[in-house]
Amino acid sequence: MLNVNKMSTARVAATTRAMPAMMPRVSGGRVAVRTAAAPEQLTYKMAGVDIDAGDELVRRIQKLNPSIGGFSGMVPFGDSFLVAGTDGVGTKLKLAFDMNRHDTVGIDLVAMSVNDIITSGAQPMFFLDYLACGALDVDQAEQVVKGIVEGCNQSGCSLLGGETAEMPGFYQKGEYDLAGFAVGNVLKTKVINGKENVNVGDVILALPSSGVHSNGFSLVRKVVEKAGMTLHDPCPWAEGKIGDVLLTPTTIYVKTIIDLHNKIGLNGVVHITGGGMPENIPRVLKKGYGVEINEDSYEVPELFKWLQTTGNVPLSDMRRTFNMGVGIIMMVDPSKVDECMKMCPELFKLGIVVDGEGVKYV
Repeated sequence: MLNVNKMSTARVAATTRAMPAMMPRVSGGRVAVRTAAAPEQLTYKMAGVDIDAGDELVRRIQKLNPSIGGFSGMVPFGDSFLVAGTDGVGTKLKLAFDMNRHDTVGIDLVAMSVNDIITSGAQPMFFLDYLACGALDVDQAEQVVKGIVEGCNQSGCSLLGGETAEMPGFYQKGEYDLAGFAVGNVLKTKVINGKENVNVGDVILALPSSGVHSNGFSLVRKVVEKAGMTLHDPCPWAEGKIGDVLLTPTTIYVKTIIDLHNKIGLNGVVHITGGGMPENIPRVLKKGYGVEINEDSYEVPELFKWLQTTGNVPLSDMRRTFNMGVGIIMMVDPSKVDECMKMCPELFKLGIVVDGEGVKYV
């Protein structure tokens, strides 16, 4: 069976301050009242990313290869499966360029691939990177690779090698792009397969994200711009500059997920990447199953509240663009919940698996 990553297309109710009505003016004996227009909403599509177009591409690819749609690809190898995933960092790199900070995006690069392959229960074995630029800045590239090495260390895998491509005229001065490829392995008897193992009544446990992670930055940058701010301004929701706070690297969940699965057993795992919970959770569920998310189960971080309020972003777009403070989730038998939470105190109960497709917020 060959699977490939579903395309990640970046890859809190809105509260707006009421504007006072304008003073009425007399026109031809009739009083005409003008009121201020409602603040313009921002959406991911307005920021330049069309999730629906990305989903349509996936549907077309599935006609060519019906087995795609999971978080990673698997091929048999003896009594195990080799599991592979690939991803990039997206427009989060724009923040690294602006802030001239390049030591964290390498961690993001590793995280986005290894967090995908652990959804199958695979322990990452090695990682490969691809760095493309217009003209090689050795000091800059060294900082990027230092981050990649740190990400590999956190994941328990080796940086096996990579490719550096100089392409004059293709990139702006000082800019580059990154892609990464992770390979892991899992015994055939230990594969996490939600479509086979997740059942109605399974409890959904979650781990928090460290921030936006590496999805949705096109919209983030638009909101900052709309606020009339720069990445170098003081952050409204945390200590430090906006750019430095937003460059917080993606959390790597490898050790926690692998330990929980090997010692207790997980029925399904979902990496909350591009598409948020509404797009990613259904990827591991069998037909006819859905989930109910308890909105009171955790506090949405101030970062996401600020983005929604400042950008006047519809709640549906927030949920479909960002992780909303949840980095990875797992479905477990109700009898195993206490054991899991004792082993990993950071876990919290997010919801439950139910009959009926879709992600419902209750």
